[in-house]
Amino acid sequence: MRGPSEPVLLLDVGRGTQDILFYTPGQPIENSIKMVLPSPNVIVGMAIEKAAAEGRPVHLEGPVMGGGKNTQTIKHWLPKGLNLSATPTAALSIRDNLDYVQELGVTITDTPPADAVVIPTGDYMKAALEETCQRFGIEYPKHLAIAVQDHGYSPDMSNRKFRFLHMRKTLENGNWDISSLIQDPPSPSMTRMQAILETEPDALVMDTGAAAVLGALQDPVVEAAREHGVTIVNAGNGHTLAFTIQGDEICGVFEHHSRVLINNGSCRDYLAKLRNGTLTNEEVFDDHGHGAAVHRACDSCLVAVTGPNRREILPDAYQAAPHGDMMLTGCFGLLSTWMQTRTP
Repeated sequence: MRGPSEPVLLLDVGRGTQDILFYTPGQPIENSIKMVLPSPNVIVGMAIEKAAAEGRPVHLEGPVMGGGKNTQTIKHWLPKGLNLSATPTAALSIRDNLDYVQELGVTITDTPPADAVVIPTGDYMKAALEETCQRFGIEYPKHLAIAVQDHGYSPDMSNRKFRFLHMRKTLENGNWDISSLIQDPPSPSMTRMQAILETEPDALVMDTGAAAVLGALQDPVVEAAREHGVTIVNAGNGHTLAFTIQGDEICGVFEHHSRVLINNGSCRDYLAKLRNGTLTNEEVFDDHGHGAAVHRACDSCLVAVTGPNRREILPDAYQAAPHGDMMLTGCFGLLSTWMQTRTP
C-alpha cells in the first residue's frame, strides 16, 4: 500500500496487548517491523504485584492511563495492607473521582515515600520502546499515531454510559458518515488521549474501536462487501465493538465487554438486532455493556470479525486479517487515518 513519505510509529494500545507497527516508506508493508507486547496496564499491574508481594510501598507517578491489570491488582492488594500513594494524575487511572480513590486507601501526593517503589504510569511507553529500538538498531520514528480506548472524564456518571454517549453524539454530529470516526484532535473530555498529546502534541490520537474498523476495511473481502453492507466486529481482549456499515454510512453500533459475550454467547443475537435496526441502548447497557445506537437497518451480506477473541465470540464469521496480520488491524487503521489527515 502507498503510505507516508516518512517513518511513522503506529501503536494500538488495548487492554491485554500493545500492538506496534513501524511503518517505513519504500518497503512492502508485510516487511515492516512489528511487535505485540503486553499492554502498559498489564506491565504496571505486574510491577505493583511484585512490590506488594515483597511488602514494599508503591508510588505511582505520571499521566492518567487505561485500567485493567493495574487497577485489579491495586484493589486486590490494598485490603491486604499495600501502602500505595499516587500523584493526582496517576490516581485518575484508578477512577476519575479522587475522593473515591482516597477512600480505597490510596494517598494522593506528589512526593513518594523514601523507600517506595516508584512506578511510572501512561499509555505511551516511549522510553522503553526507544531502548528496545536501540538494542536492535532500529531508527525511532519522529511521527506517532496511537490508539487508546478512552472512556472520558466522568466523575459523576458511569464511564460506560459517558463513553457511549460521546460516541453517539460524535456519529450524529457527523451525519453517521464513517469519517466521523476520526476525531483529530480528540475531544477535551477524552483524558487518556489528552494525556498523550501533552507530551506528544503532534501525534495522531484516536479511539481503538475506530482504528480497528478502519483497519478491517483494508481486508479485500471486507472492502468488496462494503457497498452492499458489512458488519464489522472487533473482538478485543477487553471490549467488543460492532458496526454495521454500507458504503460510507454507519448504520449502527454497539459496544460490550468481550468476556460477557463469551460467557453468555449473546453476540449473534445482538448483531441480528443491530442489522434489523431493533437493538436498544438499554438492552446492552443493562447487560453490563456500554450501549447501542442505531441509525437505520442494514442488510449486511457479510459479518467480518477481527481481534484476539474473534474465534471465541464469532468462530463462524469471516476472520478478517488486513495485510495478513489480524493483530495489527488497529495499526492499519491508524496508518490509513494518518494518510487522510497528515499526508498532503
